[in-house]
Amino acid sequence: MNPNLSSAHKMLFLNTLAFTICFSCWTLNGVLVTYLVDNNIFNWSVVETGWLLGIPILTGSIMRLPLGILTDKYGGKPVFSILLLLCSIPLFLLYFADSYWVYFLLSALFGMVGTGFAVGIAFTSAWYPKEWQGRALGIFGMGNAGAALTTFFAPTLLNYFSENDPENGWRLLPIIYGITLVIIGLIFLFFVQNRKAAVQNKSTKQLLAPLSNVRVWRFGLYYFLVFGLFVAFSQWLMPYYVSVYKTSLVLGGLLASAFSLPSGIIRAFGGYLSDKFGARKVMYWVLYSSLILSGLLMLPKMEILTPGKGITAKKAGIVTAIEKEKIILNTGEFEITSKPEIPQQTSVLPESFSWQEVLVKQNEQVQKKQLLAQGVTLIKFEAHIWVFSFLVILIGIMWGIGKAAVYKHIPEYFPNEVGVVGGMVGLIGGLGGFIGPILFGYLLDFSGLWTSSWIFVFIVSAISLFWMNTIIKKMMHNEAPHLKDKIEHVNNNKD
Repeated sequence: MNPNLSSAHKMLFLNTLAFTICFSCWTLNGVLVTYLVDNNIFNWSVVETGWLLGIPILTGSIMRLPLGILTDKYGGKPVFSILLLLCSIPLFLLYFADSYWVYFLLSALFGMVGTGFAVGIAFTSAWYPKEWQGRALGIFGMGNAGAALTTFFAPTLLNYFSENDPENGWRLLPIIYGITLVIIGLIFLFFVQNRKAAVQNKSTKQLLAPLSNVRVWRFGLYYFLVFGLFVAFSQWLMPYYVSVYKTSLVLGGLLASAFSLPSGIIRAFGGYLSDKFGARKVMYWVLYSSLILSGLLMLPKMEILTPGKGITAKKAGIVTAIEKEKIILNTGEFEITSKPEIPQQTSVLPESFSWQEVLVKQNEQVQKKQLLAQGVTLIKFEAHIWVFSFLVILIGIMWGIGKAAVYKHIPEYFPNEVGVVGGMVGLIGGLGGFIGPILFGYLLDFSGLWTSSWIFVFIVSAISLFWMNTIIKKMMHNEAPHLKDKIEHVNNNKD
């Protein structure tokens, strides 16, 4: 093996490990705050709880840009080491948290660990040649699966720590996370070799210059979709399952984890696909898939009531009796279909229920061809929970592939500014994770439709696809129509 690649692979392993731990810490409040509220350890309101869930995501997102700049300038070793060690401090201090605002402040501080993505992306990119960028960054991005580690293990640890001390046992959990950060931080400090992009002589203004390029914001929109909304739905799916499908909290959490875990793991495969087929082509697959799948998921639960087959009198006569299953005239009998029991949950496919409602009364004189009973047909349609879950897992997988494809673009176009560009793209994506659940709540209140969140995904997918497919191709055709096919071939691995 090439000795340079061998060293790079070692750094990739450590970077991925560190990012996995960072992502686990970043999403800690999703489990810990829910536990504290459900067990009445703290009487926080729904609004207060929502802010505690979101504030680490917010600080970890908005600080990605400055941390990316520092990584470009000084390298990943000092930045990652200091970040890990400093973020352990608020986790240790959570042991003493006894009020909302103390918990809020400490959550904001340890949320900085979410910037580990921008640091790791720039540091990983600095170690690999162009042909390895997609695979390396895809493998690094698998650290997203750290969220699933917290979901799987944190509840068990909380129950274990609280057996003998139900009131304060939870305080040991952030200590465990803090110790883990310290260990990884010391490994980086003493055993990792530093490397940085060739930007040592650039001023901060020069480092920020790429942000004036519209391409950066286009990449940001893609990442808002594939990463930001991934983070948003990682939080939103739990109440979605419980409210729409009436699942238990345990089953809802399990199904929500089935969305987040494959999406994180598949990211490495997305890097491989981006290297093999080109990031642009992969993004086309992802955006078209997101558009189609969100289009299916946004269909709301519906009940359609429509006229069905009725019963008419064959001859004039008098109604002599009306029984449960038939109407008796002095000129004949007519069987009627009673209203069946309508189940709350339908099968995998839409179901139809038909019955007849009597319109005449006993001893009533009826005419030939008069309607004796009107037909009623009810069609129930909803995305069955297993169909819904399959589509949700599928869109999560496509977003996981898309995350790698977005970051394959960055070192191609901005090889010496991966930190600043990656930081800005990550910031935009992270903000999607912060505002997504809040926006979904407003959409639900406004429309009354739980599927309104998927309507939003459909719109963002359509805008992204339009920007990529229509505007870029139009610009290419207008500027150099005779080179269009050649450019598409040459740049297949660039955009």
